[in-house]
Amino acid sequence: MDKSKRPFLKSKRSFRRRLPPIGSGDRIDYRNMSLIGRFVSEQGKILSRRVNRLTLKQQRLITIAIKQARILSLLPFLNNEKRFERTESTARATSFRTRNK
Repeated sequence: MDKSKRPFLKSKRSFRRRLPPIGSGDRIDYRNMSLIGRFVSEQGKILSRRVNRLTLKQQRLITIAIKQARILSLLPFLNNEKRFERTESTARATSFRTRNK
């Protein structure tokens, strides 16, 4: 069939293949904090495999490494951003009080 006779068929889209987030030389280990940090959310949760674009085996190894790092206190279990906000607001309040006196 000629292309002019098939007007309703979708053309094949060209898409850019994403690079895998873990290179072949990267070791998945609890000590590799630069690698592990990419797979943890801002709240401290382990990101899903769909979000990370990892294979099943890589996701398992990442999960184990994150849990080991948490147990060894290399990585926090959760990220309390509210605690940091409170310290900033109290610092402002104390500096404001000292200026008025």
